[in-house]
Amino acid sequence: MTDRINPPAPRPAPSASAPTAPVTPGTDVLSDAAPDLSSRNPDWWRQSVVYQVYPRSFADADGDGLGDLRGITRRLTHLAALGVDALWLSPFYPSELADGGYDVADPRDVDPRLGTLDDFGALVAGAHRLGLKVIVDIVPNHTSHQHVWFQEALRAGPGSAARERYVFRDGRGPRGEHPPTDWQSVFGGSAWRRVSDGQWYLHLFAAEQPDLNWANEDVRADFRTTLRFWADRGVDGFRVDVAHALAKDLSEPLRDLGASEPSGEAALTEFPPGTHPFYDRDEVHEIYRDWRKILDAYSPPRTAVAEAWVPGARRALYARRDELGQAFNFEYLQAPWDAEALRQVITDSLATARAAGASATWVLSNHDVVRHASRLMLPPDTDGNAWLLSGGRAPAVDTAAGLRRARAATLLMLALPGSAYLYQGEELGLPEVADLPTEVLQDPVWEQTGHVRKGRDGCRVPLPWTTTGPSYGFGAGGAWLPQPPGFAAYAVEEQDGVEAREGVPGSTLELYRTALRLRRKLQEGETLTWEEDAPAGVLQFDRYDGWRCVTNLSAAPVPLPPGEVLLTSAPLTDGRLAPDTTAWLSR
Repeated sequence: MTDRINPPAPRPAPSASAPTAPVTPGTDVLSDAAPDLSSRNPDWWRQSVVYQVYPRSFADADGDGLGDLRGITRRLTHLAALGVDALWLSPFYPSELADGGYDVADPRDVDPRLGTLDDFGALVAGAHRLGLKVIVDIVPNHTSHQHVWFQEALRAGPGSAARERYVFRDGRGPRGEHPPTDWQSVFGGSAWRRVSDGQWYLHLFAAEQPDLNWANEDVRADFRTTLRFWADRGVDGFRVDVAHALAKDLSEPLRDLGASEPSGEAALTEFPPGTHPFYDRDEVHEIYRDWRKILDAYSPPRTAVAEAWVPGARRALYARRDELGQAFNFEYLQAPWDAEALRQVITDSLATARAAGASATWVLSNHDVVRHASRLMLPPDTDGNAWLLSGGRAPAVDTAAGLRRARAATLLMLALPGSAYLYQGEELGLPEVADLPTEVLQDPVWEQTGHVRKGRDGCRVPLPWTTTGPSYGFGAGGAWLPQPPGFAAYAVEEQDGVEAREGVPGSTLELYRTALRLRRKLQEGETLTWEEDAPAGVLQFDRYDGWRCVTNLSAAPVPLPPGEVLLTSAPLTDGRLAPDTTAWLSR
């Protein structure tokens, strides 16, 4: 079975009486999509497909321009028909949105603009009825500056027990006018902010996100309560934000890192493993061993996955069975579109997961990176921020070629052993919205870097559900970020075949649905075998359970190996696999 790569040409706008929401899928599709939710399958997550929902950009039920929980609930049939096993909800907690919801004012409530706890309960119940697990984001490294604890700390003053829950320090200099250290925020500038009484507090991210002190027992006890709060409400697992930054060396005097402090994973290379002042310290694993006892007290045990931007060998520690159990692998996302590089990343990632007793994880897009339908077309040495600042014009990206490559990369990813994480809208083939005008940007990176870095808004633009309307069916009115006119061609309605009640042949949505149905039937085991005699520029591997995957990353068509063709990401060329194309075959 083959699929064309371009978004379908727009059909005439539907009449006023025509349906504007996706049609509820048939029972045969839902049956294929339903994983085992019982305690008989506690390891469902090892081979799962998880769909990330960024709540504010998924669906708006009340027409205020902001996505909400009821909007997600109304669109759950889209996820069931797609064939995923679980949805992961990015933060939906009370927040002033200084960092897209990751500045959490109350980790055990729902932002009133997004709904209520009752709405959350209805979402979980609806998901479970459709055979979908629910994973929620938790944010343990920091709170919002509006959190009751931080407001108490500001009132209580230096030396108080309330300030011990955070990282407050006196400044340097005769009057304490300089930050305690040279530590830098991930979003740019100093990681310290001074308060009115002269002390400084640590914020590794936005100033509105003060870091918690995980050496404080109040902090540890409160997060135990948070884990139980959501698990008791039916949540099946947790995605742990910035899992590698909780433990910090706060012994006096605090250590400087040097004037040219690197950021991210590069910062770790300057220190022996486990000794960086605030990243990936050995003590962090004690926290997760404590959490695992709580997660295992439920039947089935609750799952967890770490967002830990650390080298592979260190990342495996977070995925150990007595800790979180799984950790995101970002190497596949970061790898260039090159056969040799991808093979090395896949081989290393499988070995890392195996060493931890975990399954591998794979991801191509999320709420923090340029969508892969655009990113994979950028030359390897492209400055991503400069590209965004140019509005996606330097260099220009061939949209059709980018979608072709994205489809091939996705089909390759879905053939790999382990769990695949999809980001909302990639099943529609959405490109990055790189040309958002600066006056609409919401990401704090834009302001905190003095308008040097454009930020992540381009991958967070609300989804198009219909081909018409002020926000293409996202809501009754406009959307909190503007959608480009070209989104109509990618709309769910355009690819869903509303009138025929079946997916439009060749659409990206139908490719994802077909691939996930096949994957559910084919996927077994956690190993693969590489074909050493594959042509140059071609990745080919066999799965022991009777199928194989071939991806052509070269510039010319190549012959297919023996086997019945089950699915291709683009049409064959005279029976040969075209460039930037993946095929699944039986063997």
